[in-house]
Amino acid sequence: MRPSGTIPGVTEVDIRLLEEVGDLEAVRRLYERIWRTGATGSPVTADFLRALAKAGGYVSGAWEDGALVGACFGFFAPPAREALHSHIAGVLAEAQGRNIGFALKVHQRAWALERGAREIWWTFDPLIRRNAHFNLVKLGAGATEYLPDFYGPMDDDVNRTDPTDRLFVRWRLASPDVEAACAGTPRTATASGEALLAKGPDHGPRAGRTSAKVVTVAIPDDIEALRERDPALASAWRMAVRDVLGGLLDDGGTVIGFDRAAGYLVERA
Repeated sequence: MRPSGTIPGVTEVDIRLLEEVGDLEAVRRLYERIWRTGATGSPVTADFLRALAKAGGYVSGAWEDGALVGACFGFFAPPAREALHSHIAGVLAEAQGRNIGFALKVHQRAWALERGAREIWWTFDPLIRRNAHFNLVKLGAGATEYLPDFYGPMDDDVNRTDPTDRLFVRWRLASPDVEAACAGTPRTATASGEALLAKGPDHGPRAGRTSAKVVTVAIPDDIEALRERDPALASAWRMAVRDVLGGLLDDGGTVIGFDRAAGYLVERA
């Protein structure tokens, strides 16, 4: 599949399904570079991807000028293959900003719809601002559950020793919001909210009090840089977002948008 010219904003890139061992080994090496795992090894092995593809799972790669720059894989979830769980998707840092990740997700959506799936699920770190915007705004997905330390310790240079809290995402493939997003006209938040968690003068989290129906939950500007520069402050943000955003979702709240300046927009139950 060559999405250039059919997906708004996507550069010249080939997205194709991968089954051959050589291509799957390239995915392993790619993930190793993206997550900077070093001696600890890649998040996935070629033999696992080979088995996954043979069993009917989704494994794709994004190729630019003959080089693999992004990859994505997932497996079906019960009942009756109605949802695909997208486990890992990644794009090299030097290839970001050219909508390659968007092209991978649009390809994955088309593949899943052809096989009768209604949803694609995945998780992401709620503290990473670009991922929150990509998932909730650009793709039109919905965050439905906060999962504290979901994967346990992960030994790579991206997660470091930070607890692996994640937001669980449901991408409802045939919804008007998702169809519009994949056509290049993503939804935007139309409501405003009062801050329940904001960034204080010291750049740390500052919890507030409000009875407003719609509230905002701030996150750091760059959590990955903050982990390296000030691990204690990064940890304070993790615990604050877990407490506030996790608490809102546990109480039945709904994430209704994401604003680059204010953070998560949540409607209370």
